[in-house]
Amino acid sequence: MKRLPAALLLAATVSWAAGPAQAAPQVGAPAPAFTAVDSMGKTHDLSAYKGKTVVLEWTNHECPYTVKHYESGNMQGLQAKARDAGVVWLSVISSAPGRQGHVTAAEANDLTTARQAAPAAVLLDPEGKVGHLYDARTTPHMFVIDPAGKLTYMGAIDDRPTARLADVPGARNHVAMALAEMAGGKPVSVPVTRPYGCSVKYAW
Repeated sequence: MKRLPAALLLAATVSWAAGPAQAAPQVGAPAPAFTAVDSMGKTHDLSAYKGKTVVLEWTNHECPYTVKHYESGNMQGLQAKARDAGVVWLSVISSAPGRQGHVTAAEANDLTTARQAAPAAVLLDPEGKVGHLYDARTTPHMFVIDPAGKLTYMGAIDDRPTARLADVPGARNHVAMALAEMAGGKPVSVPVTRPYGCSVKYAW
């Protein structure tokens, strides 16, 4: 049997590991449509939130970068402020069963209570369908969608790519700035940044 060159074998392996090819989300384009079930058993369809600003937050409670923003109270503060402004905040857990950060619906609810988090809902995405749709790469990885359904921001939560709590104060919070600019009728000044954190623990 003829053996494939090592480079071709590697390419095939990487292609398989990356999963099905699909277009990456683009700022200024319609946000990818999805339907997902939350930790309370409720189904959420993104189209139902037309007319509202939506934030998607990929999370993994065992990731030190996520821990940084929850132990400092940074993420909860953002969630509460967004809620009070009428923004729909959806936390998304795409960790596959058996992988870091995977939780049951009950465990997700317990985490929300224990962390005093304030998302509108926690979406469970164990098969990674929503995560791959958005090309979510890290926890956290943040996306902001405007009332017209277009993606206006995607990337890191802030400009301090570390797991140190001490780096939260003084950081430029990209999500907070994007929401403030949108509320003021201004274009988002920094629409795309490089996300940082733990890799999303997909099944593939």
